[in-house]
Amino acid sequence: MSDTTRVNINNRAAETNTFDAIVVGSGISGGWAAKELAEKGLRVLMLERGRPFEHITDYKTANLMKWELPHRGETTQQQRNDYPVIHRGWAANEAVMDYWANEKDNPYIEKKPFTWWRSYQMGGRSILWGRQSYRLSDLDFEANLKEGVGIDWPIRYRDIAPWYDHVEKFAGIAGSKEGISHLPDGAFLPPFPLNLVEKDVASRIKSHYKGERHLIIGRVANLTQAIPDRTGCQYRNRCWEGCPFGGYFSTQSSTLPAAMKTGNLTVRPFSIVTRVLYDKDQKRATGVEVLDAENNNTYTFNSKIVFLCASALNSAWILMNSATEIWPDGLGSSSDELGHNIMDHHYNIGASGDVDGYEDFYVEGRRPTGFYIPRFVNVGNDKREYLRGFGYQGAANRQGWSREVAEMNVGAGLKEALTEPGPWRIGATGFGEILPYHENKITLSKTVKDKWGLPVLEMDAELKENEWKMRKDIQLELKAMLEASGVKNVNTWDGGHAMGHGIHEMGTARMGRDSKTSVLNGNNQVWDALNVFVTDGACMTSSGCQNPSLTYMALTARAAHFAAAGKW
Repeated sequence: MSDTTRVNINNRAAETNTFDAIVVGSGISGGWAAKELAEKGLRVLMLERGRPFEHITDYKTANLMKWELPHRGETTQQQRNDYPVIHRGWAANEAVMDYWANEKDNPYIEKKPFTWWRSYQMGGRSILWGRQSYRLSDLDFEANLKEGVGIDWPIRYRDIAPWYDHVEKFAGIAGSKEGISHLPDGAFLPPFPLNLVEKDVASRIKSHYKGERHLIIGRVANLTQAIPDRTGCQYRNRCWEGCPFGGYFSTQSSTLPAAMKTGNLTVRPFSIVTRVLYDKDQKRATGVEVLDAENNNTYTFNSKIVFLCASALNSAWILMNSATEIWPDGLGSSSDELGHNIMDHHYNIGASGDVDGYEDFYVEGRRPTGFYIPRFVNVGNDKREYLRGFGYQGAANRQGWSREVAEMNVGAGLKEALTEPGPWRIGATGFGEILPYHENKITLSKTVKDKWGLPVLEMDAELKENEWKMRKDIQLELKAMLEASGVKNVNTWDGGHAMGHGIHEMGTARMGRDSKTSVLNGNNQVWDALNVFVTDGACMTSSGCQNPSLTYMALTARAAHFAAAGKW
């Protein structure tokens, strides 16, 4: 593929490789940065290390039934050999295997177990994400300061609340307004419904715990109503294959079309950003260096502003590989915090049980979200022997024909057993906060290289005592809530957890108030180069227990407006 066909040229800046702004990465954060900057009139270059991926036309399996796939949704032995990391969890599915990054071309080193799920294509993981969308609150933004953990966030809820509004209205977040102070309500579309069993369990939880615990419908980036340029959710529950209707938020369905509409965006796939170029006299970045993933040639692109949105670990990798002649550990490393403080959310633990008395009822249709139980530990007067807390995500459903059949006969007896739906069950998994430990870190390998001869990351991070104590409560509290709601035969389970498996990696270039203890300031600027902004998960100072993507969107939009104003 030639450079002229690889680059989608919307302006003449491409002829000189000079732009007003460069955005590295095309996922949730990168898409928002490109949209906001382009709409402000800046000429923007978006660099994606992976392949092009077109809305609708590249969702190859989205309109196929499982029996139309060669292996009926199962992965092959060759795929299991080629993608061992993806096969550690639930993400290995025939329909999306080529959405995941090639693990042989892109290896990494696990000093401690670390499950890193990557998607190197236009749109990144915005195609594959679970779409759960929750705001942080001052319970989260103030926790580090109050508890003496890590460093204080440089912002509070009031600073980001208008930007939550901004991104929710454009992305389309369906949710119910609940008036829970530590899980702020937002600018929501109408919620998806809880089913009958969930409603009854929610009522019993509220009553038993005197209104201090809540079971609500999950807040999700799926449209319950059509919005401009996008169709409402079709309730197909095949979101991660790509939605041809634009029924959920992704770069392809939302931010990229908006950015392209301005005429100010240039997109270049197959572009691995190897470093930010830094002028030590001006103390500013001048652009980026790119290794072409197809032809191995190196190119330089110049800009006034650089936004790193390559994902928490890859943005840190770029910084660590930059400006090494000034700072041996990379641009932004003067505080000795670059690459440190990795966080995730620990899960794979919960409880489930049987629900009697609803045999005359069944679910109607499908639903792209389940229920959510917001955090209730270490809130108000509740105090535990560990810090922070957890929420739960789950669902109630009636088992279908694929359930385990007690009768071991075949023929007519088997068919008769499967003509009626099975029993109702309800269950959930906890999502717990991981504290920002300085010793949880990533570094550049001095010996192992990837396909392109670039150093790979070494992962050295783990759960610690605080998280292990929390995991015990995640099981016990859910079991108690379900039993208090009349659920029978409640069993707890713990599938174990390695860092990264929650797919919410954060913290490698944290925000802060002091350049001596943080990589970024309160506007997401790198202290060492103020025209470089980092707005993906790398910037997080603490993690909360809520899914973080909505916060990335809001922080990115906020930083982009600040950058475009040029008053810094």
